[in-house]
Amino acid sequence: MGLVVSTKSQLVVPRSVRRRAGLKSGQSVEFKVSGGVINIVPKLPSADDEYTPAQRGIINARLREARKGPYYGPFTTADEAVAFLRKEMRNRRRTKRGS
Repeated sequence: MGLVVSTKSQLVVPRSVRRRAGLKSGQSVEFKVSGGVINIVPKLPSADDEYTPAQRGIINARLREARKGPYYGPFTTADEAVAFLRKEMRNRRRTKRGS
């Protein structure tokens, strides 16, 4: 399917092509150029675009708190991680009974 670029440098993508590509009205796209070929790909939102400043502040505060720990692992295998979790559960049960 051939298209003509207008004098205003605008490009109109036919509805059938947009539908087959899964592009929605108002969606942002990026142009990637390589070797004379232009690819039009949906622009993925960044994490900053997905949250309000207030939400981002809460997320950042919780991430700072999480960085303080405690941390467990790293575990070499899933079995090692499961064994650790089982041991933790036993210890917590003992602590509850002793209280």
